Amino acid sequence: MVGKKNIMTKDKTIKTTIKEFFKIIGVDGDIEIKEEEDIIEINLATEESGIVIGHHGDTLESLQLILALVLQKKTGVFKRVSVEVGDYKKNRSEWLTNLANETKDRVLAENREVHLYDLKSWERRVVHLILQNDKEVISESTGEGKDRILVVRPKN
Repeated sequence: MVGKKNIMTKDKTIKTTIKEFFKIIGVDGDIEIKEEEDIIEINLATEESGIVIGHHGDTLESLQLILALVLQKKTGVFKRVSVEVGDYKKNRSEWLTNLANETKDRVLAENREVHLYDLKSWERRVVHLILQNDKEVISESTGEGKDRILVVRPKN
């Protein structure tokens, strides 16, 4: 019974911390929280979505990292945090799917590798997942930090 109580306390701590976090940064809205084994997914409905997302999603990415670190400190366990606000990630994922398919077509048409610059880590991951089982092309990330790029090349 102690284990169940600890889980319930941890869940309450996570939910309370997330709600307090957005309140402290001045973002008002409806928050839905879904916790999975390795990630906490937050759906935030707010009028301030532009402020939360920031330029090219930079603010959103920073908020996710800060929130993950705060939650790690409170729970003792690190989990990635993903915040969906204003359908930003959904729309961006659709754009990334198109980018992956167009890049594959270009690689095959030109029979050479194509480099994709300025993608965030989660965006590179989406493209990798889209192309991971492709029989004609392979994708990999190279470089470090802000200079990291995604390379798509023919498998031959």
